[in-house]
Amino acid sequence: MYRFALLISVLIYGCSSGGIDVRNVKAGATERGIASWYGEPYHGRRTASGEIYDMYQLTAAHRSLDFGTVVEVTRRDTGASIDVRINDRGPFIRGRIIDLSYSAAQRIGLDIDGVAAVEIRVLDRIIQPKKPPNSEVSQRFCFWVQVGAFGDQENADRAVKTLKANGEEALAIEGPKGLLRVRIGPFTNSKNRDAALERLRDEWPHAAIVECGE
Repeated sequence: MYRFALLISVLIYGCSSGGIDVRNVKAGATERGIASWYGEPYHGRRTASGEIYDMYQLTAAHRSLDFGTVVEVTRRDTGASIDVRINDRGPFIRGRIIDLSYSAAQRIGLDIDGVAAVEIRVLDRIIQPKKPPNSEVSQRFCFWVQVGAFGDQENADRAVKTLKANGEEALAIEGPKGLLRVRIGPFTNSKNRDAALERLRDEWPHAAIVECGE
């Protein structure tokens, strides 16, 4: 009954934005509307899919797409795009079609603007292994490579710019005591994580591996 009510809600809110027909979702299906993002205080809480929300992973909330569906989110003003995996429900505000994680929002500048007009396109669906209800979050594989922590915004921005110029997916994350932690990733397999650390060691001798959420 709840799922049926949710579907009706999606169709009502999505009719003016070309909503995705969740009854027959295929790769290439698109939807237009407003994207927003969420971080604290939801970080560390359980999502509608049962996962623990990690604002530093590339995930998103959608009102109806199956959990595990991967979508490309493209800003219609700048053309910036990011691929995210649906693992939560929301947003439930008229006109908004997707809530990005903090990390995903940063990749397309949405953390600054707050909201933006986007188009989402279904790419694929990940088959996720079923886990026991009491499985620990630590069993998930998610790591960053941190090159340093900076107390000065300009230094952090300079480090991010240098890393991006070398082809790395870099960002600065605010940590304890206001320190800006410059990282690349996140990585979901050890091979890519270790390769990233190896290629950064010469220029960034203090680079280290840290778990998502730390």
